[in-house]
Amino acid sequence: MFRGVYTAIVTPFNKDESVDEKALRKLIDYNIKKGVSGIVPCGTTGESPTLSHEEHDKVIEVAVEHVNGRVPVIAGTGSNCTKEAIRLTQHAEKAGADGVLLVNPYYNKPTQEGLYRHFKAIANSVKIPCIVYNIKGRTGVNVETPTLMRIARDCKNVVGVKEASGDLNQMKDVIAKRPEGFSVLSGDDNIALELIKAGGDGVVSVASNIIPEEMTEMVALALKGDYSEAEKINNHLAEFFKMEFIETNPIPIKYMLGLKGMINDIYRLPLCELKPENKKKVEELMKRMKLI
Repeated sequence: MFRGVYTAIVTPFNKDESVDEKALRKLIDYNIKKGVSGIVPCGTTGESPTLSHEEHDKVIEVAVEHVNGRVPVIAGTGSNCTKEAIRLTQHAEKAGADGVLLVNPYYNKPTQEGLYRHFKAIANSVKIPCIVYNIKGRTGVNVETPTLMRIARDCKNVVGVKEASGDLNQMKDVIAKRPEGFSVLSGDDNIALELIKAGGDGVVSVASNIIPEEMTEMVALALKGDYSEAEKINNHLAEFFKMEFIETNPIPIKYMLGLKGMINDIYRLPLCELKPENKKKVEELMKRMKLI
């Protein structure tokens, strides 16, 4: 159902740290114009942990309204509280989102049975497509493949997974065992090509905030089996992929967008600006790549 490049869009802030809706709309237009397959607001890259519930709802509403059906909007609505995730997910459905992205519960470290019941309860509360977001490094818990397959079997609207476990073998196992039509998307730009080679369907991308055209071209080539040409682009972007995680995401990508004048270089604590030495490295790379 979901294939291609889906931009995990940043949430731009004004200097007073309020949400900069004007910049968000411009960033959405830029991505759609450059050919991305969809927009993902309120994910990790969208700084969802520091958005209030009202802001979270508003960002999704703005994204859906401004995209206006041009591409799918997959709203981040996960939480470590199942009831809260259900409320956020039902709101996204009511707002007109085309699907939702549900991150693993974080900090409370549920068992595999708890994970199953959590995702099942959310999926059963809505009719729109749901994508599980498996990111052990940030949540402290991994959705094991048997658990994911059980969820997909019992919840017909769970139609994919954003795999950011960092374990390519696990991703290959998911691809081998998934039901027909179940999308497997990379959660990491740097392994998107390898995942597609293994039979995956695309990427939820941080990089495409700035380089949507390059990401879209690479993924399109890979999906049609032209791996040699896709590899050339991947190699060209390898240093960029490293740089976007020189500090915690989304700090570097927001700094890059700030250098391009697309957003303010503003974060909410506990996130803060890049260290001066890393700012210099990012700026040098962007100049070498002719991005500024």
